Amino acid sequence: MNTKLNLTQEWDKTFPKSDKVDHKKVTFHNRYGIELAADMYTPKDAVGKLAAIAVSGPFGAVKEQSSGLYAQHMAERGFLTIAFDPSFTGESGGEPRRMASPDINTEDFLAAVDFLSVQDNVDAERIGIIGICGFGGMAVNAAAIDPRIKATAAMTMYDMSKVNVEGYFASEDTPAGRMVKRRVIAAQRTEDYRTGTYKRAGGVIDPLPEDAPWFVKDYHDYYKAPRGYHERSGNSTDGWNVIGCQSFLNQPLLAWAHEIESPVLLVHGEKAHSRYFSEYAFERMTGEAAKGESKTMGNKELMIIPDAVHTDLYDDKNGKIPYDKLEAFFKENMK
Repeated sequence: MNTKLNLTQEWDKTFPKSDKVDHKKVTFHNRYGIELAADMYTPKDAVGKLAAIAVSGPFGAVKEQSSGLYAQHMAERGFLTIAFDPSFTGESGGEPRRMASPDINTEDFLAAVDFLSVQDNVDAERIGIIGICGFGGMAVNAAAIDPRIKATAAMTMYDMSKVNVEGYFASEDTPAGRMVKRRVIAAQRTEDYRTGTYKRAGGVIDPLPEDAPWFVKDYHDYYKAPRGYHERSGNSTDGWNVIGCQSFLNQPLLAWAHEIESPVLLVHGEKAHSRYFSEYAFERMTGEAAKGESKTMGNKELMIIPDAVHTDLYDDKNGKIPYDKLEAFFKENMK
């Protein structure tokens, strides 16, 4: 598990380097002994102990894509930030590669908080997290476990357990449908063990079929295009292992979301196919339904971005990421 990490030192991000922050590579380990790789962004000429934010996601992406962009922007606004590759992905350790786990990937956020808590230039009482896409669900789950997390933002969130159990829009939400998945994965496990390899599920489909769902076209426009392609990204290349998401089938991520005491901001696009995941998370946390509109209850907020699709919150192509809102949210809740 303690894979020797080979960290790229040159700038290989999908976004330009800011002259307002200092950047360096760092590593830290989680409670499973997996060493994680991260990019640390610090405001230039920063003094004293800073509020800090750990960022990860989307699910299947790497820190050279969306999470690094968010981390650099938030560092420009005064926070010390890290964007990290989850276990088994990117430059982080863990074998076999391209596995996923609701426990270990939630733990990755907690390990990031461990690391930030002991940095000399970080105020351990002012640490927050940002999870993007599938790691939005992991971030909410982390907030439900760890009261050291003072504020959480989940951007264009996926609940990976919900989508694996039910399919998109509950299209596979039957016992028979779930049994089909169980049998397919079980058969693949036998084959993988027999061959000593792990079959990959494939990343975003390429070339793109004319009849592809519109949200797959959005994914293709990010992961397979210059704006978002990265050679270490599973979504840009050959994807997760086929059996990689098996444990999400019976591990509900948001089971205890209603007991989160700290502030949570859920941000989603009005036209995102995935908007219902954030609406579901808001209802899990507050007991109040939210259908297609921004809503606040106590210290939980759902922010709907007009006309935005799922991948609009991956980067700045269409200027939809609400950085001002994120800055205000974290500064207000990490005083």
